[in-house]
Amino acid sequence: MALLLDDLLDVSRITRGMLQLRKAPAELGAVVDAAVETVRPLIDARRHTLCIDLPTEPIAFEVDPLRVAQIIANLLGNAAKYTEPGGRIELAGRRVDGEVELRVTDNGIGLRKDAMDEIFEMFTQLRAEDRSAGGLGIGLALAKGLVGLHGGSIEASSEGPGRGSSFVVRLPVGKVERALTVVPPPAEEPAERAKRILVADDNRDAAESLAELLRLNGHEVTVAFDGESALDEFARFHPQVALLDIGMPKMDGNAVASAIRRTSAGHDVTLVAITGWGQEKDRNQAMAAGFDHHLTKPVDPDRVQQLLAAR
Repeated sequence: MALLLDDLLDVSRITRGMLQLRKAPAELGAVVDAAVETVRPLIDARRHTLCIDLPTEPIAFEVDPLRVAQIIANLLGNAAKYTEPGGRIELAGRRVDGEVELRVTDNGIGLRKDAMDEIFEMFTQLRAEDRSAGGLGIGLALAKGLVGLHGGSIEASSEGPGRGSSFVVRLPVGKVERALTVVPPPAEEPAERAKRILVADDNRDAAESLAELLRLNGHEVTVAFDGESALDEFARFHPQVALLDIGMPKMDGNAVASAIRRTSAGHDVTLVAITGWGQEKDRNQAMAAGFDHHLTKPVDPDRVQQLLAAR
């Protein structure tokens, strides 16, 4: 659920022009390894054979390594879903002049000839014979958007039903020295930057999804589903940051914030209001109750990360 929510939010940010790439020198093999690790459970569960063909000499390019890994993982996941169990998936990469070319090929159920462009649209599942393997048709739309942000191109091809499919991505190499042979992977966040975070929301799905997203970023998270439980968790867990829904039962978020501020430990915690009410009077009430920040639903994970980084 967390990964699906993240993909939906990414597509929304791309559409609104709000997703910013974090480009850095990267090595293709390291990016491919990260992508394969993400999608390996699906490939193994469907008993596919994955063949990876990369040059022995490292290929350096200037990209957002996280987003390129996301592109590759989405293409591999798409191939795995639309290939019958026990199939074969191939991932090849090479440098062609000023571009890096990535090709994902499968021997799956194929594509109709008239579906090559439409398949990259949101919520579209146009594999041969309209057979669906689940999902919401988000992965290819997201891949196309991320490729476009890099100034690259993506195209699909198939010889028809039952003949498999191929997806080719081309990305500019960017500003890297041609002689560059070793590019370190992106450094991990230092352990000391991880936070203890309380998430409180009576919508269990929303609370658990947000908590899981935060855990994926290395934070320690506890969850509560009403105001009284949120206060109990605060006293037990001693969080550095509390993300509190306003409209909770038993005790609303403003009352919880005020109660926290009255405790000896409540002076150092960062309180973030998360609410569906976004008018100026709602913001003023939250600030008066002791909140440091006021976010309206649906919450942008990037904005949450910015607040945590500033903590």
